[in-house]
Amino acid sequence: MLATIFWDFPNHIPLFGFELRFYSLMFIISFVLGQYGMQYVFKKENIDPKLMDSLVYWMIGATIVGARLGHVFFYDWDKYKNNLGDILKVWEGGLASHGAAIAIVAAMIYWSRKYAKIHPLWTLDRIVIVVALAAGFIRMGNWFNSEIYGAPANSAFETVFVEDGAQAIQRGFADQVKHMEFEPTGELLQTDSLALPELDLRISFHQSGEAQTAQYANTYLPQIIRMQRPDNRNLWMLDGTVAEVYEGADGWEASVKVYGIPRYPTQLFEAGAYWIIFIILALLYLKRGAGNKPGFLFGLFLTLLFGFRFFVEYLKEIQVDFEQSMSLNMGQWLSIPLAAFGLFLIFRAQKTS
Repeated sequence: MLATIFWDFPNHIPLFGFELRFYSLMFIISFVLGQYGMQYVFKKENIDPKLMDSLVYWMIGATIVGARLGHVFFYDWDKYKNNLGDILKVWEGGLASHGAAIAIVAAMIYWSRKYAKIHPLWTLDRIVIVVALAAGFIRMGNWFNSEIYGAPANSAFETVFVEDGAQAIQRGFADQVKHMEFEPTGELLQTDSLALPELDLRISFHQSGEAQTAQYANTYLPQIIRMQRPDNRNLWMLDGTVAEVYEGADGWEASVKVYGIPRYPTQLFEAGAYWIIFIILALLYLKRGAGNKPGFLFGLFLTLLFGFRFFVEYLKEIQVDFEQSMSLNMGQWLSIPLAAFGLFLIFRAQKTS
């Protein structure tokens, strides 16, 4: 390993009494940059700028609705089939990029025919350039949220998602935690399959004396950590770990040794790959006139992005329980037809150009 990233960054920015989540901020940045990108395309190719507003509305709507329905139908239908109203609760989480991709294609076909009166492939060849850029920012949003991370592994860029573990502890104690801080000690616990970095967890609780602090740290804290699903666990404690309880400046505190579970930072792998795809598409459009080959850029986008997605899934943790018994996970099965369709479009564009 080159370095262990201890990711304990909060997932939001306090702003005038409101929590602005980084995931939402990444969405906003994506759409703003996407709009500027398409404005450049419109100006370059003499497209009526008045069409921009309708394009943006359809893109935003398709992205959100498609991503939500993709999650519902591809990953969690058993949960929602008897609670259809919960589908609207987007703020509770649950978006799927494959659903967004399908919805964006459908929306752009409709927009091209209904509003712009141009061939849908003209639109799709250009919109995927900014979609690739946006996809990178969305994955950075997942990084800030400590979600859709990789499987446990020691690697050159291994990451311990400390913030996710801290949030699990907060939930387990029902917000009784007053202060919590993790400090890497530089020590490692070698197991059969992983080297786990040691962390010194210093924790205090509201209105808690010496005895109660000791009970919280020695009895309830290990239970809370072990209650996490194994595939979503980011912290671990050894059996029989005893906390050191002491009186600090702000009351009684406990210091206890915990271990981080290192994982592949697959969000960063995906963000980097999607931005490279954006650069490739943009250069082909600007320097090589690839936009004049109907379907080529759209096909290349599908092949590169979902081809990469297929392989990076091997490094990811499973997202839902039913994937445990699958030879390929849901993300891989959904990527295969999209990447294959992309290859078809590339060969078709090359043949007809």
